[in-house]
Amino acid sequence: MELLRFATAGSVDDGKSTLIGRLLLDSKAIFEDQLEAIERTSRKRGDEYTDLALLTDGLRAEREQGITIDVAYRYFATPMRKFIIADTPGHPQYTRNMVTGNSTADLTLVLVDARKGIVEQTRRHAFLASLLRVPHLLLCVNKMDLVGYDEEVFDSIREEFKAFATRLEVADLSFIPISALQGDNVVQRSLNMPWYDGQSLLHHLEHVYIASDRNLIDPRLPVQWVVRPTASTIPDFRGYAGRVAGGVFRAGDEIMVLPSGLTSTIASVDTYDGPAEEAFPPMSVIVRLHDDLDISRGDMLCRPHNRPTVGQDIDAMMCWMTDRPLEQGQVLALKHTTRWVRAQVRDVHYRLDVNTLHRDEAAEDLRLNQVGRVSLRVTQPLFYDSYRRNRATGSFVVAPEDTNVTSGAGMILGMD
Repeated sequence: MELLRFATAGSVDDGKSTLIGRLLLDSKAIFEDQLEAIERTSRKRGDEYTDLALLTDGLRAEREQGITIDVAYRYFATPMRKFIIADTPGHPQYTRNMVTGNSTADLTLVLVDARKGIVEQTRRHAFLASLLRVPHLLLCVNKMDLVGYDEEVFDSIREEFKAFATRLEVADLSFIPISALQGDNVVQRSLNMPWYDGQSLLHHLEHVYIASDRNLIDPRLPVQWVVRPTASTIPDFRGYAGRVAGGVFRAGDEIMVLPSGLTSTIASVDTYDGPAEEAFPPMSVIVRLHDDLDISRGDMLCRPHNRPTVGQDIDAMMCWMTDRPLEQGQVLALKHTTRWVRAQVRDVHYRLDVNTLHRDEAAEDLRLNQVGRVSLRVTQPLFYDSYRRNRATGSFVVAPEDTNVTSGAGMILGMD
């Protein structure tokens, strides 16, 4: 069954957690004891209704403040699809969590409070989703019940957001008016908005087309592990395990190994469930070759006539996620696919205001939750594509060598 990963975004108290709770409840994805538990908690807090946000706000601080702080992941399925939801925070100081939740998303769901309209966080989160190349963007105008299900309110917000979205790179943009608290247009079409002739939220999530979102043109397999012979396996078995980052691999295909440049042909493609005719993103596979080559973790399998860029100078957009600033000359540990290298910050070109999209070219550093363009020099060549072309081979994370705590996420720029 096809899997859709989507992330919620929006300003504080726009109803992200409540929407997910309603989606889980109305799609019969929660157990009776879970529902009884949040009903009891709601009564203890003096709420006049069952607070469905409690299904996702699991931290004590989140429940006390009524906000989302951490990224909460929830899983459910319908007969059409399986889903992984990332409920991300709305506060500006948790922008790094929003970036984390959207980095692997197929769709970003941005909520807007119908009473407030487009606010700063709406623009911030829409821009970040665009920067992270999330293929599908869905704007849900929530709390329509509090504005009398007024069509003009929805139309006004939709037109304002469309005008802002012209400045972004958004491949697919949709709009749905909803009430997460009352359930209007969440799972079932609402009778309170007869003027809306579109899909419900769940119907949209079940049918949005994602098969063509991944790169199936450029074969890329970063080697994560070399499977060597053991007493419990075939004596002469030697395979190369990893997650396919792009393209399609089949038995008989000619491949090249980077960085050595040696070539061979694929003898077989194996999965946990047995041999496979082909491998494509995001499958995890073991590839066997006809020749014994010197291949280790961090190497990459590709096609001889379709190779990634190989280089040590990296130009990238960086989202900074820690209190210690990113500064010129700083040395960091960098992880790209399965390869670890050391990297030095050569230059901070500009800092980007994610609300106005203004470039501050006088900036000399990046601070917590800021985004900017930087140049890096790495100690060993990386095998990469531009992030625009391939999110898997065009992204990396960095960390201080003394703490090894992820401090930044980078998206490699390119001409394509």
